[in-house]
Formats: sequence, structure tokens, C-alpha cells
Amino acid sequence: MAEEPVLIWGAGAIGGILGAYWARAGRAVEMVDIEAAHARTCSIEGLQIEGPVEEFRQVVKTVTPGEVKGRYRRIVLAVKAQATKSAMTLLLPHLAEDGYVLSAQNGLNERLIADMAGPGRTMGAFVNYGSDWQEPGRILFGNRGAVVIGEIDGKIRPRTREMHEWLQVFEPEAVLTEDIWAYLWGKLGYGAMLFATALTPDSMSANFADPARIPTLIALGREVMAVAEAEKVTPRGFNGFDPKAYAPGADEAAARASIAALADFTAQTAKTHSGIWRDLAVRRRKTEVDPQIGVIAQIAQSHGIATPALTRLVALIHDIEEGRRPQSGETFAVLSEALGPEVPGAEVPSSGVA
Repeated sequence: MAEEPVLIWGAGAIGGILGAYWARAGRAVEMVDIEAAHARTCSIEGLQIEGPVEEFRQVVKTVTPGEVKGRYRRIVLAVKAQATKSAMTLLLPHLAEDGYVLSAQNGLNERLIADMAGPGRTMGAFVNYGSDWQEPGRILFGNRGAVVIGEIDGKIRPRTREMHEWLQVFEPEAVLTEDIWAYLWGKLGYGAMLFATALTPDSMSANFADPARIPTLIALGREVMAVAEAEKVTPRGFNGFDPKAYAPGADEAAARASIAALADFTAQTAKTHSGIWRDLAVRRRKTEVDPQIGVIAQIAQSHGIATPALTRLVALIHDIEEGRRPQSGETFAVLSEALGPEVPGAEVPSSGVA
């Protein structure tokens, strides 16, 4: 019998790389993407993976959502967070009764997936490798990063081990965890900082290395970690991000050391800017700020926790999306102002461009 294929819903920066690696390894994989030209190129000419990690072209059967046939036991959801609900509506008829959806996304999308598909048909994943969709049939693979998989209820099942083995085909260091929420909340802390870097034209590493911006980046990490603590989650670290350094009561020196480690990590990738920056500066489209950052502020409100930096960050990203502000050092300074004069350097805008 032929191997049952894994269906990847979303063949962009995350899903496209997984699909190309799996197909190259001889695994049965199919992909779905809303961009017809991208789907056609992947199916006929092949998906070109570019960058310093590895370069190759791989044909992967890819269709648009309306062309999907049959039902699948394993579906990897790799769309932008704000597209989760619409994508789930389209894919649910194709999910087998005993199947599951693995969220290979940024944010807490497992919550929505569980609401729509059922908790027993939901699996979580954390990915931090650097990649960018360039154009139909081309994806930049800028650097390797942490990859983690786990069930949302913390139990490790045969299906979890099976999917972990698939991920090891792409990333041999992939981790199987009993606490996927710890990694997801860790990524939210780092992600808040990446949204802040997208307020400027500068690279990620230039932002992390700018002394004037460090206090604000630390404040963002602290707000996220305070909410995680209220949610009774102990976030896990990865690739230079140390959640304990931003926990309530943590020493500032530890946070600064973590920022320095992030500056070093992001300086060693061909992906110089975040996908958030790319959405704003290159693709001119809405970002994931509401389902990634806005949701943290909402959860914080339910605990009576103030999040001035996160709330201002969401507003500033919307300003850029809607053309009211530019991506600039001055816009970052507006974020710093939300924290008041007690934050050192908050009043000092930096204009250096990496």
C-alpha cells in the first residue's frame, strides 16, 4: 500500500519548506495554497529552496483549496494566524474523523483549532527557523532554528511520535515535548520583540543591538511573561531567548544578556528582517499582530494585568498597516513613550539603518 500522505495547508515560508524537505526524502506529501501561480509552479517546475542553509528544487503536488479531494488523517496548518479560521472552515471537510490538525504557526492558534476541530483532533508545534516566501515557486531558507512538537493536553501518543519523526526529517534536532504551551508562550515573548523591530526599517539584529531600544524590548518581554505566569505557564527558552530573564522580579542584567544573545542569533541569518517587517515593507499587507499580540493583551485584561507596551505596539502596527505612520526610529520611540520616562532611553529615537 502507498504511504498515506500528509496534507500541508499553506505552502508559504513555513509549510513550503516542510513540504519540499519531506517530498525530497520520499515522503508522501501534498500541499494547498491560495496562490494559484505558486501552486502551479510547485507542482510542475518545483519549489526552489534558496539560501545559505541549502539550495534545491523539489516538485511537490500543490493545489488550491477548491481543488482538494478526499480526507486526510494528518493535516499541517501553516497559514498566517489571521487566516486560521477561514482555512479551518475550508479544511475541516477534508479532515478524517480520526485525524488531527498540527498547527505549524505563530501564536496561540491551537485554541481556535481545538474549538473548531475538537481538542482531540488538535496538535501543537513551535517553529523558529528563518524563511521568507519570495515569489511563486521560491522560498528563502535563511537559518535553522528550534522546532518542537507536542499535544495540547501534554500527553505523548503514537501519533505524536509519528509526527515528531516526520519533523526530524527536516530538522534532526526537533524536540518532542509534554509542554508545548511553554514553547508557544516563549515564542510570544520573542514575537512581541520582533513586532517592535518591524516598526523600523532596521534589521532584527540592529534593533536588538541598539542601546536606546533595549529597555523597550525588555519591557515587552516582561509584559508577556507576566501574562504567562498568570496563565500558569512556565515558558521555555530557545535560540537566545531566555523567558526567565523577563519573569517578574528577574534581574535586568539577565534580560540584557538575553537581548545580546538575540542580537547575535539574528545576525547569523540570511533572513535579516522578520516576516512582520516583510508584510509591512514588501508585501504591503496586514500582519498577524491581532491574533499574536492583541490576544495577549486581551488575556492580560482578564487577569487585571496592564500591558501598556503591548497595547501601544498593536496600535502602532495598525498605524503602519493603514499608512498613518512610516517604519522609522521615530515610530519606535512612540512605543517607548508608552512606558513613561522611567524607562531609560525611552525618549531617544535611533535612526540607524542596518
